[in-house]
Amino acid sequence: MGVTSAKAFPMSRSPVPTEEPAPSGEAPKEEPRRTAASPKVVASRLTRRLDRFLSGRGVRVAAAARDLSTGRSYVYHGDLRLPTASVSKVDILMALLLDTPWRELDARTRRDAERMIRISDNAAADRLYERIGLQDGLARANRRFGLGATYAPPGRCAGLYCWGITQTVAEDQVRLVGILAGHRDLLPEGDREQVLGLMRKVVARQAWGISAAVCDGGRVALKNGWLHHVANRLWAVASVGLIREPGHDYAVAVLTEDGPSKDAGIAVAEGTARRVLAAFRGGECANGAGRPPTGAEDQAALSTSR
Repeated sequence: MGVTSAKAFPMSRSPVPTEEPAPSGEAPKEEPRRTAASPKVVASRLTRRLDRFLSGRGVRVAAAARDLSTGRSYVYHGDLRLPTASVSKVDILMALLLDTPWRELDARTRRDAERMIRISDNAAADRLYERIGLQDGLARANRRFGLGATYAPPGRCAGLYCWGITQTVAEDQVRLVGILAGHRDLLPEGDREQVLGLMRKVVARQAWGISAAVCDGGRVALKNGWLHHVANRLWAVASVGLIREPGHDYAVAVLTEDGPSKDAGIAVAEGTARRVLAAFRGGECANGAGRPPTGAEDQAALSTSR
């Protein structure tokens, strides 16, 4: 579920990330591998398109995408650090699996993992966050994952889910998705597929976000998050995941903050994701727009009361 914060969490200023993020709207320096079916992503053009789409909305947005099949990348506001909200639940589960493979987890822990990802159960996330060692355990895992600009607040939070106000940049989230897709040998294939399988089966009412950018024949594994700041009544909304289409695996992350409502944040996240993926494909989907969520199942499968 979403998270309600007691106050708007300030932008983190330290420590300094271990990797310098790409400047706003610029592709990373690594030269992507291109094929005839993989058009060049013109970063400046895409940045202007996103700027026009977001103009006047008053929402801060960071986004990143990487075609894991070709190496093409794009980053929008790469130095902007924003809250993860419930997106951090994927990080928590991956941190857990670094120490204990899925096959060795007891039934209750597996159920917590399933509820945490599929229905975004906050109580389940709290229990698993405790199990990995709170922010220190998450920080250890993130060092191994190479997330140089992702930081969780210290200590226990009264009436506030600490993991939900973890600060991150879009590139870190794309890097985490890339690990799930097997582009770094940090988790066994079975564990990675277990996480992606849960992300493919988020309940339908939570399967918005980057799913709006999926074309016919594609499949999405995602985790979304939303955070309502009590202090200023504004919203942070995030959507992160893996879009698999014939010949391409796209790791995608869209982070937003300062939206006037959850729905407004969702609209911004979906519009951003559609425009970014259109640039990678060289145009819109053949059907004119992104597809509805793929693989989402009804919440009845997890109807046990919290």
